[in-house]
Amino acid sequence: MSFQAYLDTIEERTGLTPRALLEIAREKGFDAPEAKAGDVVAWLEEDYDLGRGHAMALWHVIRNGPTIPGTHVGTTGPHRDASTELWLDGKATRPAS
Repeated sequence: MSFQAYLDTIEERTGLTPRALLEIAREKGFDAPEAKAGDVVAWLEEDYDLGRGHAMALWHVIRNGPTIPGTHVGTTGPHRDASTELWLDGKATRPAS
């Protein structure tokens, strides 16, 4: 599954865009330097029934922003992403590639 696909699935399962979830995460203090990935995993499991993989994708964005390494950009494997920039504003508003 691509990184963007993880975020799209999070949106489908929660009804919230990744950007909306990032705002909630900030309100909960998960962007603080001392925040732990396990806290985000527990929050997303408890409130939204999301698994570890999806939680870790969001954790990456909380910690690093929407830019991902180009490792899988332009490849043909199952983890390929179209861009190093993730779209956080919802599938319906994502520009066509």
